[in-house]
Amino acid sequence: MNDDFFQALSSPVRREIIKLLRWKNLNAGEIASHFDIAQPSVSRHLDVLKKAEIVTTERKGTQIIYSLNLSAIQEIL
Repeated sequence: MNDDFFQALSSPVRREIIKLLRWKNLNAGEIASHFDIAQPSVSRHLDVLKKAEIVTTERKGTQIIYSLNLSAIQEIL
């Protein structure tokens, strides 16, 4: 997990996503609205964060809500 974790943090976009999720859980569209890149690119960044266990997902109806996995972050730090 450590390699995935630190590799995930290497991207400025992913670091910004983490900052956004510090304040509130968001769906992919809400996250993408903060960036000037295509939604599929944002989704790929979210997949990297999920693989590194930095974010978790929860399905609510047709949406997937992303939130920070604080326990995993604390474990690494």
